[in-house]
Amino acid sequence: MTEDCDGEEQDEETRRWSPGQGSSSSSRGGGSGASASSPLKTRCVRGRVDQPPPFSGLVLENVLENVLQFLACRRDRNAASLVCRSWYRAEARTRLELFIGNCYAVSPARALGRFRCARALVLKGRPRFADFNLVPVGWGARFSPWVASMAVAYPWLERVCLKRMTVTDADLALLARSFSSFRDLTLICCDGFGTPGLAAVAELCRNLRVLDLIENDVEDEDEEVVDWISRFPETATCLESLSFECVNCPVNFAALEALVARSPSLRRLRVNQHVSVGQLRCLMVRAPQLTHLGTGSFETVPAADGAAELDVAELESAFVASKSLVCLSGFRMVAPEYLPAIYPVCAGLVSLNLSYATTTAEQLKPVILQCHNLRTFWVLDTVGDEGLRAVAKTCKHLQGCQRLRSILYFCQRMTNAAVVTMSKNCQDLVVFRLCIMGRHRPDHITGEPMDEGFGAIVMNCKKLTRLAVSGLLTDKVFEYIAKYGKLVRTLSVAFAGNSDLSLRYVLEGCHKLQKLEIRDSPFGDAGLLSGIHHYYNMRFLWMNSCKLSLRGCKEVAQRLPRLVVEVFGDQNKDLDSDAVEKLYLYRSLVGPRDDVPSFVKIL
Repeated sequence: MTEDCDGEEQDEETRRWSPGQGSSSSSRGGGSGASASSPLKTRCVRGRVDQPPPFSGLVLENVLENVLQFLACRRDRNAASLVCRSWYRAEARTRLELFIGNCYAVSPARALGRFRCARALVLKGRPRFADFNLVPVGWGARFSPWVASMAVAYPWLERVCLKRMTVTDADLALLARSFSSFRDLTLICCDGFGTPGLAAVAELCRNLRVLDLIENDVEDEDEEVVDWISRFPETATCLESLSFECVNCPVNFAALEALVARSPSLRRLRVNQHVSVGQLRCLMVRAPQLTHLGTGSFETVPAADGAAELDVAELESAFVASKSLVCLSGFRMVAPEYLPAIYPVCAGLVSLNLSYATTTAEQLKPVILQCHNLRTFWVLDTVGDEGLRAVAKTCKHLQGCQRLRSILYFCQRMTNAAVVTMSKNCQDLVVFRLCIMGRHRPDHITGEPMDEGFGAIVMNCKKLTRLAVSGLLTDKVFEYIAKYGKLVRTLSVAFAGNSDLSLRYVLEGCHKLQKLEIRDSPFGDAGLLSGIHHYYNMRFLWMNSCKLSLRGCKEVAQRLPRLVVEVFGDQNKDLDSDAVEKLYLYRSLVGPRDDVPSFVKIL
């Protein structure tokens, strides 16, 4: 198995684990020719024995390494590593970025021991439903063992991206001390750290180019808050991107303004809600070269400004000077009178994120009518149908949705007719995630299940790889998904289905399915066991508040001993019941983890 496997391809170890698969040499040799590491055969011609050239195998591997350096796609590299042992070794030596989609799928020692030359690590931890508070606090996914191992194995490490991991201040301090060339840290949906850890990174990583903190839980007690912005070098910095929207405490604005001024390469800046619109203007004046801007609160904050209210014309002049802006976000709290100030940059925007702004259609329309080049747009439902019609009329790259590749839509009500229309006008969709808020919501006009709408999506959108379904849905829609969703790799199900047949359809029909997450649906042991043949090929299965029993989960664990089967609830007492509240099933090269909390049982 390629340790960086993200679940989108069947790997070497999975093939060996699968029922009916042997460990024949053809599975490792690629089925053609001998392995480059096998002894080269001699040849006898007219009584003379020809010996192979000395070091020929080494020469071939060196040539192969030079070729593999140009192979960037993870999926292509995974495929190359399965050709034969020689390719396996050469690919490992030339892999510069290590991607691990589940921190428990492989141990740090095994991953770092194989990929010895990696300079970047992308590591994911908790299941995605942790974003909805469905994974108990303290479940796991600690970064500590990884950074401790990397400090020894990877002194040349340059970049780390973590998602849904628990990262402590001590982890960040160790990372900052251990890698002299470190330059890029991105933390997404992580927890466990605060401003002391950020201060260590700012002070010790002298070549830092990227510090992006995205949707993390960063909160300190008042007595623990550290002025981390002041810890950056006092000389010119290499910063290209700084994002701290999720840091919930105020920052030293004077230090932030000085940092921006001495960072000539800064292109992306996203500030938190404690930065007022007046302070934002000062930062923009200091950095007119910005291409991506997160605005913070976008209203006056008297305690922060310490001055008279900012005039709209002054703010507008800062946007006029920012001729390179292509991405605008933030708007945590919006004073409507300041919205006209962004008009000068609207024509050049390709991304506009208003997902935190409770704007109305009347407030949105003057902005959106000038955004002719938008390709990505986030907005709350407060804009209503009138606001969306203005978007469709103005934004030619979104108009009619014909060019859309991804839709994420949260709403209170929906109709089959509307979803069918989306399917006909968005046939290039790769991602379709429709979240109808509430349980078992039918077509709000006809009262019928939403089966035909989602069925049309999988029928008409042939490129679809990720699908999220919700609303009142029956077994019929899952039959549609199994029949037509042949490329679907990630499926999210909420409050849907009416029998185990739904799950059976999906597990038997969606052969490329890698990630399946289900909550509050009537699927039990029969549905779970119907996927026995497929679980070795999947990255994970998550089931929450379904109708599973401990007996059914144990049977899966017994029949598939190479999978890790975790059952748990919100409290220890949940483990004493035969009813299983949460099931997390995933494949791993190293077996059960060794940091299991008391409320988790591994079968």
